[in-house]
Amino acid sequence: MRSLLTPCVATVLLAGIACATPRATLDADPSTPNQLTAAERAAGWTLLFDGTTLRGWRGLGRDTVPTAHWRVEDGAIHKIPSGRVAVQADGQPVGGGDLMTVATYGDFELSWEWKVARGANSGVKYNVAESLSTAIEPRHAAKGFEYQIIDDDVHPDGRIVKHQTADLYDLFAANDRKAVRPVGEWNRSRIVFRGTHGEHWLNGERVVAYDLGTPAMAAALAASKYRDWAWFGERRRGHVVLQDHNDAVWFRSLKVRELR
Repeated sequence: MRSLLTPCVATVLLAGIACATPRATLDADPSTPNQLTAAERAAGWTLLFDGTTLRGWRGLGRDTVPTAHWRVEDGAIHKIPSGRVAVQADGQPVGGGDLMTVATYGDFELSWEWKVARGANSGVKYNVAESLSTAIEPRHAAKGFEYQIIDDDVHPDGRIVKHQTADLYDLFAANDRKAVRPVGEWNRSRIVFRGTHGEHWLNGERVVAYDLGTPAMAAALAASKYRDWAWFGERRRGHVVLQDHNDAVWFRSLKVRELR
């Protein structure tokens, strides 16, 4: 995992794809999480997490939040690691699964901060249809595009190309401008999804860019774990989902704006 030194402007895109990106107005003081500035509010940003409750969220395939697995701690949404999840009378852990926004989004820009425990694996999924996800086992795991979040240095998947931090999981790897802060420190990420174009940003750098319906995407899908799901690469209005991968991870300052 390469440490973050100084920010710079990203100019390299994957697969030769170029697209104008909406100018971000994310100027909130990073020491004051879970808040919007006046400029952000004027630009159409809204908070997905108020810092104290999970209002606006529920478990994928569930009516409520699986609180044995997800809770608010110190102003962050915390995924409880599997070893700390309560067990039922039969000794099995209480059921969990991914945490999903109640609202859905079409053209949008999403920003958030995150950190992982040593060896942890998680992700943020988007373009997720709940009905398609729950039709395939495991029923409480989202099937959609994933911004991978992982300890690249310790977790075994961190050594697999297209399974590393900020990758479009199993489809496109992040470019060499990726710089991840050390485990236990907060990173800032962003997803832009507009029309058929998508981008992943990490700590101020654009590290992935892709377009649906292109030969590059068709080839990536054909070589991926999603190849048997004909619907997977289709654009849709979908939920934003925080992945339950059994490991400890924290999210805060989740904010979104719909793009016109």
